[in-house]
This record gives sequence, C-alpha cells and structure tokens, in this order.
Amino acid sequence: MERSILTFFTDFFIAMGVSPDVASLLNGFTLAVIILLLAVIANWIAKRILISLISGVVKKSKTNWDDMLFKRKVFNRLANFAPALVIYFATSYALSEYTDLVAVLQAAVYIYVIGVGLFLIDSVLNGMHDIYLTLKISKDRPIKGFIQVAKIIIYFVGVILILSILLGKSPVVFFTGLGALAAVLLLIFKDSILGLVAGVQLTANDMVRIGDWISMPGHNADGPVTDISLNTVKVQNWDKTISTIPTYALVSESFSNWRGMTESGGRRIKRSIFIDMKSVRFLDKEMTHQLRNIRYIESYIDRKQKELKEYNDKHNIDDRILVNGRRMTNLGTFRKYIEEYLRNHPYVHTEMTFLVRHLQPTEKGLPIEIYIFSKEQAWPVYEGIQAAIFDHIIAVVPEFGLRIFQNPSGEDILNLSSNLKESTGK
Repeated sequence: MERSILTFFTDFFIAMGVSPDVASLLNGFTLAVIILLLAVIANWIAKRILISLISGVVKKSKTNWDDMLFKRKVFNRLANFAPALVIYFATSYALSEYTDLVAVLQAAVYIYVIGVGLFLIDSVLNGMHDIYLTLKISKDRPIKGFIQVAKIIIYFVGVILILSILLGKSPVVFFTGLGALAAVLLLIFKDSILGLVAGVQLTANDMVRIGDWISMPGHNADGPVTDISLNTVKVQNWDKTISTIPTYALVSESFSNWRGMTESGGRRIKRSIFIDMKSVRFLDKEMTHQLRNIRYIESYIDRKQKELKEYNDKHNIDDRILVNGRRMTNLGTFRKYIEEYLRNHPYVHTEMTFLVRHLQPTEKGLPIEIYIFSKEQAWPVYEGIQAAIFDHIIAVVPEFGLRIFQNPSGEDILNLSSNLKESTGK
C-alpha cells in the first residue's frame, strides 16, 4: 500500500508514455512539491490557528511574563519549526529512494532550523530582559550588556554550525581553528570585550545605574543615564540631546555621579556675593536701633550687645574710641541676618551642611559665600529657590550700610564724567 502511494506518480507518467527514468525524476519532483505544499499548510495552521489560540490564553492570564514573551514573538518563532518538521520527516519517508535530493533538502532544513533557533533564542532573551526590567533590582543591576554578550556567543556558534553544514565539515574543526585566529578575534571584538569587563565592574561596584545623573565633560555628557549596553552608555543631556559614551570609558576615565545628591534629599547651593570692603564699619547707636527692628536679628543684637558690654566693662575699655574693645560691625550683623533668614526659609535643608562664610578677599571685594542645601532637587524648582534667596539678599544689603561690588559700566563712567563737569563748572 505504502509502496503504491510512493510510486503512484511514476506509474502515472509511464502510462502517459514517459520513459521510466524520466518518470522516476518527475515522481520525485512531484513528491517534493507536495511536501512543500504540506509545509506551507503546516505553517499556516501554526501561524493562524495555534498562535490565535495562544494569544487568547495569554490575554486571559493574570501574569505579565507571557504577555512579554508574546510581544517579543517567541511563540511565532516556535511556529516556524512546523514546516521544517514536515519537510524533514516527509522527505525521509516519501523521498527515501532519492538520497541526493533528501540530503540537499535535509541540509536546507538543518540550516533553516538553526536560523529559526537563533531568532527564537534572541526573542527569549529579549523577553527575559523585559521581564527583568519589571523587577526593582533592574534599576540597580542592569543586565543588558550580559544579554548582548550571550547573543554574540549564540550567533557565533550558530554561524559555525551553518558553515559546518555547508562545507560538510565537523564543527570541531572550526572551533579548533579559532585558536589560530585568536589575535584577529580579539581585535575584532576588542570593544565588546572591553565593554563586557567594564560592565561587570560597573555592576559589581554599583558605579552607574539607569536613571543616574552623571556629568562627563570630556564626552559632552550631562544628564540622566537612559541605557547601559555592552558597548555604549546613553545619556540624555538636559538640552534633550543624546550623548553616547563607550562603556569602558566610565571605568578608564573620571565622571561625576549625582546619585548621592539625589539620595541625600538635598541639592547644594553654593554662590557668593562680593561686598565692597570700603562700606564695612562699626555699628553706631542709630544703625543699631534701626537694625534691631529686623525680626530675625532682634534677639541676636540684644544678646550681642549685652555680651560686648560685659566684656568691655570687665576690661575697663574706653568706649569713646571705636577701635577699643569689641564692637559689632554692619558686615557681621549682615552675615548673622543671612544665617537666620536661611534657617527660617521653608526650602532650605538646615540638617545638612549650612555655612555663611567669608572667603579670601580679592580685587573685587570680600566674598560672602552661601553654602547650603535646598530641600527641592528638581532643576527648575531648585533654580527658582536659589534665585529667590539671592534676590532677597542683594535687596537687603543697603539696609546694613553695605555696598555690593561690581565693575563699573559705561553708564557709571558717563555719570562720573558728568558729575565732574558739574563740580568744576566746565
């Protein structure tokens, strides 16, 4: 019965007057076409019917991992094995007499299966990565670089297997010959090897995470990390451009990671104003009375005056001469006002570093540096807080009889020239 089915077309062609040899060839060709048609039908059934059923099951399930695998077309890639299985088993049965044709078809099937298998593994790895990204640990330990290394190894092995089929050589021969090409391979995969080593170091030492704000001026990078892969790290700069940095550069070169600032709950404000040193003087009674009305330093002035009076009385200081003894200055009182103003500011983090200090005087005057931390870290809000603080400080400087230094502008020179002309009558 089986024999009659396999020779049906041979008998048919012989009955049509074709020679037995040609009829045998036509029989093999016809069976091959039928097998290919069966493979197409199997592929249609697998793609249309089975995938549709799997899609329904995936949508109804409560888990997310199957949705991610379906999105990555893992099941579609599995369905691609259906025609290969049909061709493989059908040729072994129906074309057993045509050994050369069977060998060619089965070699093609092997290559097809390896190719489909590579794409399947690629999809599975992508799906696993998507599932991993849903875990909290993914933000601290990115694995995209390791996934890419696995893909490179798998595709490399797949290419070796395909070449061994095409050339009729054992895969062992190719793997043995790789030793002689080690130097060439190291050169070809230099960036990938460096990236792999750097990725391990970055992950093991927790140097960079996705979402970290890093600054690397040498690569024009300043912004949050959006992607860490085998060969590159992508940084979205604040101007919305993307900087691509070699992964190994983060190990071999220096960069700043602002994660510590983010985790601390504060963002540093470090800025100075320059006081004209010619405006610094001792407080007289009139100015002391005037400054005492300022809410933030009222108690400070009372306490300080009492302290200085006790000291001067104890040492019999003649207070008719200002330079004798200890006295309050407008600059010291102004500095104390800044401290109290900042301590009462709702957006200043008083539990972190808090300094209002003098810096080394320069030709531009005496710098008063504000070194504090804002409670808000978002860039626009932070800049607004910083600007509001210095707007206020600059505005109150004249209340203490002080002047802010700035280089003279063209208008200042014109006003000075005009005043000189008026004073000389020329």
